[in-house]
Amino acid sequence: MDSLRRRSSTVQEPPGAARDYRLTPPPAWQPRTDPAPLLPDAEPLRVLGTDAVADADPALLLRLYAELVRGRRYNAQATALTKQGRLAVYPSTTGQEASEVAAALALEERDWLFPSYRDTLAAVARGLDPVQALTLLRGDWHTGYDPREYRIAPLSTPLATQLPHAVGLAHAARLKGDDVVALAMVGDGGTSEGDFHEALNFAAVWQAPVVFLVQNNGFAISVPLAKQTAAPSLAHKAVGYGMPGRLVDGNDAIAVHQVLTEAVDRARRGGGPTLVEAVTYRMDAHTNADDATRYRGDAEVEAWRAHDPIVILERELTERGILDEDGRRAAAEDAEEMAARLRERMNAAPVLDPMDLFAHVYAEKTAQLREQAEQLRAELDAESEA
Repeated sequence: MDSLRRRSSTVQEPPGAARDYRLTPPPAWQPRTDPAPLLPDAEPLRVLGTDAVADADPALLLRLYAELVRGRRYNAQATALTKQGRLAVYPSTTGQEASEVAAALALEERDWLFPSYRDTLAAVARGLDPVQALTLLRGDWHTGYDPREYRIAPLSTPLATQLPHAVGLAHAARLKGDDVVALAMVGDGGTSEGDFHEALNFAAVWQAPVVFLVQNNGFAISVPLAKQTAAPSLAHKAVGYGMPGRLVDGNDAIAVHQVLTEAVDRARRGGGPTLVEAVTYRMDAHTNADDATRYRGDAEVEAWRAHDPIVILERELTERGILDEDGRRAAAEDAEEMAARLRERMNAAPVLDPMDLFAHVYAEKTAQLREQAEQLRAELDAESEA
């Protein structure tokens, strides 16, 4: 009886094992991986103003500069369009242009960008028509472009919902054998959403080829970061999911480009996801409908203007003889031409077709949808004949 009792209490006892055999599970607290290599540096990575900038490609530096100048003008023009009633709302990225542009330039053409509603500049820098990028904010369409054509997911207004989508696409691409990386952008406020947790957890477990870029611009509308998290940095959250975290100066365009390029290359080689926190600042209000003076002072904003991404890059390029007056003028003129075209096209009233209500609901229209479309068509025909 004692022998039988011992055998019945043994977990998965193999045939022929000694009667006192017992499985010894590993301690439940023991981490699966060494956390040390996953932790970010104590300070954000900087390249501008250091000896490391000497190793940067001058052509890349000039391209970053031109895109930053163009992006600043794009932000100013889009903000002006809201005051003219041509845009319903615009969330500016003035002060964050370095992170926006670097995100676009770090990707290959075959890769995918998953932007938030604030990341229209990143989409434009990737090649999207500025008018199409603003279509959502104009209130015409949810998405004014074909995501597959530009490899840019729809601009996401709900916070952080684009992150699980990026993981799903990246995981599916790897299963299919496609050499594709997804880069998902989110603000510091989005890291407080459940979608952020779910996306990072699945990405790490699946080792999906995805890069998460958190633009920490200081505020989630009016809520400062200190009231959202007690973590040492948002990049430190990466270790809890088993992926590396990187901390970078989000106003240093070449530093952000370097960190993101390394993360994209790592993901493409099968190294799995990376969480990158770009520390930047939202110089403008949350949107044109927000009064930022209610929760932050002018002195704070002015302190960040001294670290303006365009100013610090222009100063570096000028001191190194890479950028001259002709180069500055060419970048400014190109930006003005872009703004003029945007202004002209946005001032034209959009042509709306009520039948578009039924165009993108189902791949194959249901009987009820067809009935509704026919009814609307009859009403429109009757109005035109009246």
